[in-house]
Amino acid sequence: MTAGGTGGTGGRAGDRAGRPAADTPGPVLRPVGEHALLVELPDAADVTALYHWLRERQSAGGLPPVEEIVPAAHTVLLDGVADVPALARLLRTARPDRAATASGPLIEVPTVYDGADLAEVAAHWGVRPEEAVRIHTAPEYVVAFCGFAPGFGYLTGLPSRYEVPRRATPRSTVPAGSVALAGPYTGVYPRSSPGGWQLLGRTALPLWDTTRTPAALLAPGTRVRFTPVRGGTR
Repeated sequence: MTAGGTGGTGGRAGDRAGRPAADTPGPVLRPVGEHALLVELPDAADVTALYHWLRERQSAGGLPPVEEIVPAAHTVLLDGVADVPALARLLRTARPDRAATASGPLIEVPTVYDGADLAEVAAHWGVRPEEAVRIHTAPEYVVAFCGFAPGFGYLTGLPSRYEVPRRATPRSTVPAGSVALAGPYTGVYPRSSPGGWQLLGRTALPLWDTTRTPAALLAPGTRVRFTPVRGGTR
């Protein structure tokens, strides 16, 4: 794992397996109160790698007791930590593999690609709308972290050359189920809300259901595939 501030996504030293060079310093660790630890990392790929590393060790019984592991864009918060110094020592020796394949459950998201911004996104990529659909459905995505609204996951997996800016003027209302892009992320709006992401399409899949356990369909570490389907009634 590489050095951590909350910086950008520029070039990185390290071998092809995703391990850092020998002279790369460790992550930035910040105590939060008496029983929590915040790990600061350069980008979402490092967050995802560390999150999976922690979950694997927790499942194997190789992690000091931790109640919650919460990833974000550039950080991982470990809360309810029984022994903060012991966890900090472990994290300083951690070498998560950025190239490791995610092993979370796979969710298929059937999507009608008729979004208001599909043509604009296709033009931004220099392709026709049908090719933009093929580009978006090709990768397997991973939920890097959640936020913004209950059930909203920030999905990584689209190659960086397909990043798109947020809309200059956000919409006052984005329909529930809208599949959208912003920066390096894909997301699905779990409920109607304001939003400035570029709309590609829509799904009828319920992303947030309080009668379900867990209520959020897309939790960190979940793998996601978008599958195109023919349009229907909105």
